[in-house]
Amino acid sequence: MSALQPTKRPLRIALLGTRGIPARYGGFETFAEQVSLRMAERGHEVTVYGRCRLLSRWGSRPPLHGVMRRDTPTIFHKYLETPLHALTSFVDMLFRRCDVVLLCNAANSPFAWLLRMRRAPLLINVDGIERNRAKWNSLGKLWYRLGERCSVAFATRVVADAKVIADYYLEEYGCGSAVIPYGVHPHPRQAGATLSRFGLSPKGYILYVSRLEPENNALGVIEAHNRLASADPAVMPLVVVGDAPYAADYKERLRSVANPGVIFTGFQFGEAYEELQSNCYLYVQATEVGGTHPALIESMSYGNCVVANGTPENLEVIGEAAVSFPKNDFAALSQLLSGLLADPIRVRELGELARQRALSEYSWEAVVSLYEDLFWGVLDG
Repeated sequence: MSALQPTKRPLRIALLGTRGIPARYGGFETFAEQVSLRMAERGHEVTVYGRCRLLSRWGSRPPLHGVMRRDTPTIFHKYLETPLHALTSFVDMLFRRCDVVLLCNAANSPFAWLLRMRRAPLLINVDGIERNRAKWNSLGKLWYRLGERCSVAFATRVVADAKVIADYYLEEYGCGSAVIPYGVHPHPRQAGATLSRFGLSPKGYILYVSRLEPENNALGVIEAHNRLASADPAVMPLVVVGDAPYAADYKERLRSVANPGVIFTGFQFGEAYEELQSNCYLYVQATEVGGTHPALIESMSYGNCVVANGTPENLEVIGEAAVSFPKNDFAALSQLLSGLLADPIRVRELGELARQRALSEYSWEAVVSLYEDLFWGVLDG
């Protein structure tokens, strides 16, 4: 790991807007864990805020590998959880010392004026254009639109994880952004207990990873696999890794339409997740909203052949190192999968291209260095 530059002083850094660490939910939690642990190893004092129930005891939790953790309360409800937690964590921050604040997700920004009272630089990683997600009703979409505007108004610097997102903020709001992607740090695992638990064999399954929400298109991927299974009942199984706390009806629909070769694993983390990524035949990325998706670049870093939904964000990430299907055309996905299942040599070649691109373009150490330089830059500025 990189050490603190000798000419720079350690910083007190607060990271807000996620469910906390260790990562047990989604991309921002992985981001929070990877960035905070590496910042702490470089000598900085880092605090990551997480969530607890409204009537729970809140405050400090035991540190994680040198990273301090604090929980503040919220109501675990689809539309209240994020904004209420933002409010309680921002209020808590008013009474704590900090040099720089990194806030994740534009949905947390409407209360960010409270953080500006601290007179510490505020960086906001806005994520993707979240108001386009199908799961939100009109009020939810309006809140995300407000979050975009407040991010532009209150941030010392807006951070985008993809050039596509930076272009959107520039065109829509005239706001320039620092572009810093997510990173990868693969841990290859031999086939073991996880594959055994789900009845899988190495290089014998198609992998899909995402929260099970409509705009991530698990349904389309399952329907594509259903077409393959109808032609060949012995087709390679589809492993669906993920879950969602507020999507019971959608998850029930997925299970009702899935053929017997679709295996739902729920959330998987740590060694189990690494084992699944290390041993799949190919990986499908079907999301249509967001910037750089962590599971996508992670799968590339494991040397997997990637088949991606043809959105600008996904195409930006994969470059020439993977294949894509026209946006949300899952009949085309089925045809593409059929061809790749019959061509293991091409699958291996594409996997090696993906690995090389991920490791050269998306390194967590490089990502943390970019954030570190940005922190010092806004402080000096």
